[in-house]
Amino acid sequence: MGNIGTYRESSLHKTLKFRYSDTGNTEIPVGNYVCDGRSQTGELIEVQTGSFAPLRNKIKTLTKEESIRIIFPVIISKYIEVYDTEDKLLRKRKSPGKGCIWDVFNALLHAADLCMVPNLTLELTLLDIVEKRRADGKGTWRRKGITVEDKIPAAWHETVIINKPFDYNIFLPFNKTETFTVNDLCEKTGISASLARKCLYVMNKAGLTERAGKQGRSFLYKKNKPLTTNRNKPNMKE
Repeated sequence: MGNIGTYRESSLHKTLKFRYSDTGNTEIPVGNYVCDGRSQTGELIEVQTGSFAPLRNKIKTLTKEESIRIIFPVIISKYIEVYDTEDKLLRKRKSPGKGCIWDVFNALLHAADLCMVPNLTLELTLLDIVEKRRADGKGTWRRKGITVEDKIPAAWHETVIINKPFDYNIFLPFNKTETFTVNDLCEKTGISASLARKCLYVMNKAGLTERAGKQGRSFLYKKNKPLTTNRNKPNMKE
C-alpha cells in the first residue's frame, strides 16, 4: 500500500523533509501520530506548506513530551513551466508574485494559539521554486484545464527561526511604547493591508499584542509586555 503520509508528496515537501531530518529518519511514528522526520538532535520535524490548523491538536499533544520544529516554506520567487502530455516544454515564465516572511500569518490564521506553545520552534525557509504544470485538460477552469503537477525547490535563501513568543517581534517594527494601526504596519513593512490585518489578528488572538483604543476609524495596537521583556532575538541564517 505504501505510506499514506507520502502519497502524492510534492518535491518541495519531500526535499524539506529530508533536508531537516537525520539521514533516512523520516515518517516517524510517535504515539497516535506520524511526524515527517527527526533531526540529528532528536527534534521532531513537521513540514507544513499550508494552514497550521490541521496540526493544532498534534502539536499540542506531542510538545508535552517532545520538541518539535515546523518547517514552513516561504516562496520568494516562483517560476512556472508548462508541459504537454508528452513532457515537452511549452512555455515558461516568472510569476509576478513575490513572497515574504509575513506569509506565515496565512498559515497561522486559524492556529494563533500555536504562537504560545512551549517546545515548538517555527522555521521559515525562504526559497525559490519551479512549479511544473501539465496541459492535460484536467485542471481547473481558472487555469484553463492545466494541472499543477509538482513544486520543486530551485534556490535557497536565508531562514528565520522563531523559538519563543518574543521572537514574533521581528514582524512588528515598532518600539514598546508605540501604538500603531494596520496602515502603520503596511507603511513600515511594505506588506498589503490584507496581510497586515491577518498578522495583527493572529498577534492579538495569541496575546502578543492588544488593542489600545482607536485613531479615527482605525484600531490602535500595542505590544504586550511579555513580548518585550525577553532580550533574545530570532535567528537568521544563510
